[in-house]
Amino acid sequence: DDIDRAYFAVFDGHGGVDAANYSATHLHVNVGQHEEIVKNPAEALKCSFQRTDEMFLFKAKREKLRSGTTGVSALIVGNKLHIAWLGDSQVMLVQQGKAVTLMEPHKPERE
Repeated sequence: DDIDRAYFAVFDGHGGVDAANYSATHLHVNVGQHEEIVKNPAEALKCSFQRTDEMFLFKAKREKLRSGTTGVSALIVGNKLHIAWLGDSQVMLVQQGKAVTLMEPHKPERE
């Protein structure tokens, strides 16, 4: 289609790099192939995080891997910014020199 899109992500591996590398390799593919990418990019991001997690868990069980990852991604669709994250990774937007709160980080004390 004629809509400009851009995807960015950062993963922070815990207990090794396997989960972070896997996520970096597969999450954007899952987002791009999701049926809601055009109509509902936020849903495509959410579902793709879940799908990538399920895929890695299957691989980790098969190969006896024991790593994990936090992650944050940004999907720009036209002039809209969609953010998805897991774990304690955070994203910050600075607009005209001022920080704009985009998310409430996952912390152990949060429900």
